[in-house]
Amino acid sequence: MALKIIGADDGVVEEMRRAIREAIPDSEVEVRPGGAGHFEISVVAEAFRGQPRIRQHQSVYAAVAPFMAGDAPPVHAIDRLETRTP
Repeated sequence: MALKIIGADDGVVEEMRRAIREAIPDSEVEVRPGGAGHFEISVVAEAFRGQPRIRQHQSVYAAVAPFMAGDAPPVHAIDRLETRTP
């Protein structure tokens, strides 16, 4: 996946949603900016059924890791991550 860095949080929000949906198909994803590089994420997915919460969170973090990499990443922190099944 080619990562396109966009300065506005709105662009980053949409790209993060897309990345999570690609990594976790059929998921409902909400990404909210919390301030300068901080975000909150909520993911509802049938794929999480039977998985421990740590595994669910690892799946989401793996999807957003490119946004937190490099010298000047657009994402500095995920302040809140909620995962659950439908």
